[in-house]
Amino acid sequence: MTTTPAATPTGAPREAPPKADALQIDGRTLVSRFFLGSAGYPSPQRLDEAIRASGTQVLTVGLKRTLLAGDNGAIAQALATARAQGAHLLPNTAGCRSAREAVQIAQMARELYRTAWIKLEVIGDDHTLQPDPFELLSAAAELARDGFTVFPYCTEDLILCRRLLDAGCPLLMPWGAPIGSGQGLLNLHGLRTLRERLPDTVLVIDAGLGAPSQAARAMELGFDAVLLNSAVAQARDPVAMAGAFRDAVTAGRTAFRAGLMAPQEVAVASTPVSGHAFLLGSP
Repeated sequence: MTTTPAATPTGAPREAPPKADALQIDGRTLVSRFFLGSAGYPSPQRLDEAIRASGTQVLTVGLKRTLLAGDNGAIAQALATARAQGAHLLPNTAGCRSAREAVQIAQMARELYRTAWIKLEVIGDDHTLQPDPFELLSAAAELARDGFTVFPYCTEDLILCRRLLDAGCPLLMPWGAPIGSGQGLLNLHGLRTLRERLPDTVLVIDAGLGAPSQAARAMELGFDAVLLNSAVAQARDPVAMAGAFRDAVTAGRTAFRAGLMAPQEVAVASTPVSGHAFLLGSP
């Protein structure tokens, strides 16, 4: 797959992350670890520019929203922009509240967009938009049997996550915080535990991130990618914010691979005051 790095504000191409650290999903190689949503932008042009600035290779589209609101061509334009930079479409079942409804929407999305990838959302609570674990698992199992590659939006519940993997999901998308809240990573202990207990599973933080620093933190914890929408779409300058998140994701991933120092309970002098001094250039 050929990937064209997004351009800097001056028009110079950004340096792409090394392919040796590429993310593999369903036999596809992703150099970018920043997945982007396509809802709520102030205009189709700003969405188009944000996609380019983000460098994303996975763009989500809510089919139910598109069907209800109608498509004035903005989605087609966004998809064309995304595909031009090597991105894959990830339709989602946002707004579904039962397994049956989510399965129907997923089947429609496969027909319309000609992809077996589906981001599975089955909401169980209108206040928190928390997923319904029982309906989610039921829908995931049915869709996996039907040949879909299921990206389940879930919580950090370890047992639920294991059941979703058993049902055939190739990866998991635990939330950082409720959708659209911008609260960041609320349950660090739970997320760390999930990462530690499922070391070989692709884990994508989905929802709740509001600042690039929060995305960097998720990557520093060892998560494989982040997906977000509102933090970019609702920014005063969505294009600049898309670039900021792109850089934060890259920085967090680089830091994780480099190895973060272990926190200490007490101060540790960075300049030794004992032992033997050495001079640069001395034999």
